[in-house]
Amino acid sequence: MSAPLFFSTFEVSTQAFYRTALSYAIVNLKPIVPGHVLVVPTRVVPRLTDLTTPELTVPITSVQNVGRVIEKEYNADSLTVACQDGKAAGQSVPHVHFHVLPRRFKGDYFSERMDDIYPALERSEASLPQHLLDANRVDGQFQPLKVDADDSRPPRSLADMERETDWLRTFFVNPHHDS
Repeated sequence: MSAPLFFSTFEVSTQAFYRTALSYAIVNLKPIVPGHVLVVPTRVVPRLTDLTTPELTVPITSVQNVGRVIEKEYNADSLTVACQDGKAAGQSVPHVHFHVLPRRFKGDYFSERMDDIYPALERSEASLPQHLLDANRVDGQFQPLKVDADDSRPPRSLADMERETDWLRTFFVNPHHDS
């Protein structure tokens, strides 16, 4: 059995669909677009400059590997990859992470104004810590999650996230390998 995974202080093992010794990828609690996932270095550090060279290189390689699958399986034309490096940049969870979002020319929520995804990402990041805290298990079930003003993107249930996790795991030969 693999060691538990933490996104800052939040245990996210059940959301992980891709894992290496130095990084992992998880489905998103409140995706901005379908297929919005996070790639996270395994060691909890707040800033990119806190990572060693291998700790930065492996997650970027993971962004490539995960991004290929996300782009194909969500029928995207390209990806938005973003990292908010520090509080002033909009980072609210003090653990380096990369957002990977599939994008389309047509049918994308943001296709009329492509750059509108960045303020949406910042709003999403700001509410994430509270939503993670609100996601408590009671008798094996998650409690209802509080929803911020963006009703079009309510937090998902653990069951919904686990279904997507299980599906995405199938695209990786050995999703829990240690390389």
